[in-house]
Amino acid sequence: MNSKRQTLIETALTLFYRNSIHSIGINEILSVSGIAKKTLYHHFAGKEALALATLEARNLRFLQWLTNLLDGAKNDQDVIDKLFHGLNDWFHDKVPELDSFRGCFFINTCAEFSAEDCAISQYCRQHKEQVRHLIQQALSNQDASFVDLICLLKEGAISSAYVSQDREAALKCIPMLKAVAH
Repeated sequence: MNSKRQTLIETALTLFYRNSIHSIGINEILSVSGIAKKTLYHHFAGKEALALATLEARNLRFLQWLTNLLDGAKNDQDVIDKLFHGLNDWFHDKVPELDSFRGCFFINTCAEFSAEDCAISQYCRQHKEQVRHLIQQALSNQDASFVDLICLLKEGAISSAYVSQDREAALKCIPMLKAVAH
C-alpha cells in the first residue's frame, strides 16, 4: 500500500477513534499527517471514503487480534475465558494494537452515521457479523442462542466499560456464561 495513503488512514483512524469522525476535519488530518490536500484527494474521494478506509483498517486489526486471542482454545469455557479476559485487557489499555480504549469504534461510528443505507453504517454491521462468525467458529456449541448470548454480553461489556467506566464489565460476564456453557 502507498505509504502516504497508509499514513492518512492511520492518522485519521487515531483522530476519529479518539474524537469521533464528525468532530475531525480534513484540515486537522492533513496537519497531523503532514500530507498535502491534493495527495489526500488523490487517494480518497472525500472524508466518507477516508472514514470507510479507517473502518477497514480497524476491522482487519480487530479481527486479527480476535483470531489470535481465540486461537488454541480447548473448549467453550476456554473461548469464554480468552474472549472476556482479552476484552478486559483492552479495557485496561493492555492491547497496544487496539490503542487506548475509547469504546468500540464501530458502535461509535454507527451512532454518527445512523442511516441504514449509509455505506459506513453497513460496514459497521458487517464488522459485527464477522466478529460473531469468528466467535462462533471457535465454539463447539453452535447453538445460535448461545452465540447470541456471548455476543450480546461482549457488546454490553464494551459499552459498560466505555459509557459507565465499568472497566471490570468483561470479567463480570465470565461466571454468567460459564453457568450456561457446561
